[in-house]
Amino acid sequence: MSILNGEPMENTKKVSAVISAVMNYIKTEEEAVYLQSMALPAVEPIPEAYAAAPMKLWGMSGRQAQMQMRNMMQMRTFK
Repeated sequence: MSILNGEPMENTKKVSAVISAVMNYIKTEEEAVYLQSMALPAVEPIPEAYAAAPMKLWGMSGRQAQMQMRNMMQMRTFK
């Protein structure tokens, strides 16, 4: 049993085997993602009529008020 960096040789072999297995798995996943992206059809551009959603001012105002109330509660403005 030789010692390398303060660890027994078996542990070093196990660690290197685990690292190589993880790297192989990551490489396989990256290749799969690449192949899937190559198989996807080209996406058509969005028509300009639907490019921007209309702003809903009442909805934005309500969310802003809720966030402000939550912030004041977190700052313990109310007791």
